[in-house]
Amino acid sequence: MKILTTIDSLRAEIASWRKAGERIAFVPTMGNLHQGHLRLVEVAKQHAERVIVSIFVNPMQFGANEDLDSYPRTLDDDCQALQQLQTDAVFTPTPELIYPRGLSEQTFVEVPKLGDHHCGASRPGHFRGVSTVVCKLFNLVQPDIACFGQKDYQQLAIIRQMVEDLSFPIKIIGVPTERAADGLALSSRNGYLSAEQRAKAPRLQQVLQQVATQIKTTDADFRSIEAAAKAQLEATGFKPDYLTISDRSSLLPAEHRQQPLVILAAAWLGKTKLLDNLEV
Repeated sequence: MKILTTIDSLRAEIASWRKAGERIAFVPTMGNLHQGHLRLVEVAKQHAERVIVSIFVNPMQFGANEDLDSYPRTLDDDCQALQQLQTDAVFTPTPELIYPRGLSEQTFVEVPKLGDHHCGASRPGHFRGVSTVVCKLFNLVQPDIACFGQKDYQQLAIIRQMVEDLSFPIKIIGVPTERAADGLALSSRNGYLSAEQRAKAPRLQQVLQQVATQIKTTDADFRSIEAAAKAQLEATGFKPDYLTISDRSSLLPAEHRQQPLVILAAAWLGKTKLLDNLEV
């Protein structure tokens, strides 16, 4: 496995793969890899002869009071795990390489509307940072395929829209959420949970399952179902950011059961924000 730290070395490696006629699959990450990330790599290997993973903690997607400095960085362990999966290359750029003129003067990419609600409402500028760095990484790697987890449902929708709008010749594969045995969606931020909080955390997915059952078996108004679900989370000790029954395409609040639906949720448990979703 090659560890690439410069744009020139990355492009040289990509060019050698292209010359050999090999398809390239790409998995962009912020490191601190867990089984969810590794599953993305496994899926990528099913679709291409070559797989490259990027590890880059992207400062553009963090707000002023968010955990950029404390975000876990475990590069040696990450590379060891990727080596075991026989990943072909890892790209590990620095912020100075990706944003040589700094964040304030960087050209940015922003997908309208899809990022206005849910996490976008509570984290202004977050999805601009995501779409900008993914766009730049796509331009550098020029993959045939890119794999993203469905846990970050809104992010996946935004990336799909960006690829369509900008005519990238890249197939986006959404990979189902990897979960712990008790149902908690795997996330790098789960490591912030105390033992007591970790025991409560699976309640988020359980509540989403209850919401899905209500949608299927009752005629209750969606907004009433959402309010009751938030109250259940609060009773467990969560502080909900949002819990919305949404249209899968627009991600706007859904009004009727004939739409393709997804339940989107984010809630604080102590200082840790947990995300989850469930298609209905």
